[in-house]
Amino acid sequence: MSDLLRAPAEIKYAEELDWLESVDDSPKPFSWRLSPKMVRLFVLGSEASDGLEREVSQKWFGDRSFVERSIVTLASDRGLLLIGDPGTGKSWLAELLSAAISRNSTLVVQGTAGTTEDHIKYSWNVSMVIAKGQSRESMIPSPIMTAMEGGAIGRFEELTRSTSDVQDALISILSEKYISVPELESDSIVFAKPGFSVIATANSRDRGVNDLSSALKRRFNFVRIPVVTNKKSEAEIVRFRTEELLRRHRIELDVPPTLLDVLLRSFADLRASAAAAGSDDEKLESALSTAEQIGVLEDAILHSNFFGERALTAHTLASSLVGSLARRAPEDLAILNKYLHGVVEPRGKEEGGSWNEFLEGGRDAIATLS
Repeated sequence: MSDLLRAPAEIKYAEELDWLESVDDSPKPFSWRLSPKMVRLFVLGSEASDGLEREVSQKWFGDRSFVERSIVTLASDRGLLLIGDPGTGKSWLAELLSAAISRNSTLVVQGTAGTTEDHIKYSWNVSMVIAKGQSRESMIPSPIMTAMEGGAIGRFEELTRSTSDVQDALISILSEKYISVPELESDSIVFAKPGFSVIATANSRDRGVNDLSSALKRRFNFVRIPVVTNKKSEAEIVRFRTEELLRRHRIELDVPPTLLDVLLRSFADLRASAAAAGSDDEKLESALSTAEQIGVLEDAILHSNFFGERALTAHTLASSLVGSLARRAPEDLAILNKYLHGVVEPRGKEEGGSWNEFLEGGRDAIATLS
């Protein structure tokens, strides 16, 4: 696992999944590796009331009802569509569910404007076709077809980014549970085995890009993942991801609770400002998601480790925040400058602490970018 830049969940948590399988005596749907209760426990972590011999870490932070509804959907014959703003953890939840159910989260199609029917059905190995003709051996199955043949979970990321033709091709797969291969004279239908399902994700901000048809919507159960607004939950997510980062890079660096509080309050302030803005020009282009918050902290930690004094400072944190969120010049720079002078400066005078150094770091970063 140490040789992988980013290990999928089934490899990263392999030992934990093996143990859960060994103690799982509850009924399992279809070809599932874990029962629904154990899938939920793997995703949300264990509690003392579970009576387990060991602790299972929490990996996704959110309302348990979202996880439970997702699991129930996958145990039926309907697809699951996770929809929400960028950075709300949709893809991570899809990966965790696939890892727990199928022990394979890598059967993924990435939706883009260039995604074609071949990406969700099959294509051909041209050299083998020339040499031996079209056959099952010369066919290249898509990740979705592979999931169908193995009774596993297939994933479709950013479904609304793909064109209507691709979405229409998915309708027949979700409805009929087979793919026809007309080029083959025999063995021309690939049937889905029990346990097959599709987890798709969609960005709620992409509405209008390639809207889902009513027919496709009927094939999915929708689970809407909201933006995390609870400060305690968001702090847990940021801390969890930061600890993973530090372990992966083998960095020994403390994140002072005061600086984590500065980061959380800054994002909360900027979100409130965006909500009150009268036009898009008065809003940062950034979605100000928890994922972007983690990105700001990651940037600050790496900068401190490589180029600083191996200690995270408010100055470096502010510099990373400005550098990460200022995507438009001069619009975003003006919004951040207004925030620093209208909110951070008075707060620094009132509360002191890290806020004055945070103000100085933000000013220096804006001056550099202006």
